[in-house]
Amino acid sequence: MDQLRAEADAAIARAETAEDKVKKLEQLLLEKEQDNNSLRVRLERAEGEVDTTRSQLDQAKQYSLEGETSLKDASNKQKKIELLEEELDKAEQNLRETAEKLRQVDAKAEQLERQVRHADTEKEQMETRYQELAERFKKSQHELEELEKSLGGL
Repeated sequence: MDQLRAEADAAIARAETAEDKVKKLEQLLLEKEQDNNSLRVRLERAEGEVDTTRSQLDQAKQYSLEGETSLKDASNKQKKIELLEEELDKAEQNLRETAEKLRQVDAKAEQLERQVRHADTEKEQMETRYQELAERFKKSQHELEELEKSLGGL
């Protein structure tokens, strides 16, 4: 009986040891499951970050392409600006030349206006002189007619 008791005590001790081991293993399993869940959450976050990073990379590539296009456009616009500036310089030179010609034409026009005014003055003087001479002619003709009449009666 003692032996049976000793075996029972040993079995109980082994059972308690086994229960302790099971509890420890269950605790370890719980910790491993928590670690696994934590790692799964971290993995999902990392996958989300990878997706975000990929999206940002695609967007950066698109911006790069747009930047290259914009750079080409800017280069083309710069060339166009240079051509327009050259045209502007030519137009300004043409304007200066035209303004100089206009000043010359204005000076010539003023000179011609003075000549016209002088000619008008001379014309008015000649018309006045003509009228005076015409009156004198009429007066002389009238006197001649009267003289002829008075001589015709003799």
